Amino acid sequence: MLIKTYGDTMNDGKVELSFTLPVEANAVGAEAAKVLAKKMGMIDPSVVHSESIGAGYSFYILYGAVPFSVEMNDIKVKTVDTPTYSKDEVELMIEEKLKRDIIFVGASTGTDAHTVGIDAIMNMKGYAGHYGLERYKHVIAYNMGSQVPNELFIRKAKEVHADVLLISQTVTQKEVHLRNMVELVELLEAEKLRDKVILIAGGARITHELAKELGYDAGFGPGKYAEDVASFAVLELLRRQKA
Repeated sequence: MLIKTYGDTMNDGKVELSFTLPVEANAVGAEAAKVLAKKMGMIDPSVVHSESIGAGYSFYILYGAVPFSVEMNDIKVKTVDTPTYSKDEVELMIEEKLKRDIIFVGASTGTDAHTVGIDAIMNMKGYAGHYGLERYKHVIAYNMGSQVPNELFIRKAKEVHADVLLISQTVTQKEVHLRNMVELVELLEAEKLRDKVILIAGGARITHELAKELGYDAGFGPGKYAEDVASFAVLELLRRQKA
């Protein structure tokens, strides 16, 4: 099935595009924005909003159409293939099958200063009605906050004998989050800990496929909650226990 972007009518290809240019916000800047949009494939782009964001910089929002379509049958996405259980079901699995507490250590590592994501998973109140891991019975959760160096993160994991390591990477520039994620895996391998923990990454720019490519056990993007993470962790621990 072929699909196109939708704006005013079905399959009209309409899109909205925004970007910043290192020029003043004037007629010349607006025209430059339109030329760039055309080079990106936009048909009849119009600048619907522009503003200065500082001396020599301007921001633009454009509206137009693109001729491109996508064949949905060709789309293949790697996702976490374990089921998601409720908080009560996770607690019961831990109690009846694992028969011990699970220790989680989580943080926004490296230079990442955002805590909303890791707090949504770890903190007792959770997010949007989904309780965090601190509220789960048989779960011990350590939330280290933000801007935690990988070395300190690993030190804490060793100190508390963590079963699961959770890192959040929310917004970074110049792909710093990728280098930070790779560094963590390398440090864990150097400490001979990588195979002894379940390593999970999450964040707005994280996919399961990306996380696996970088050496993680799973990746969770937007719209995932503590029960998604907990379900994967418990099932993986049970799988390893049987292996």
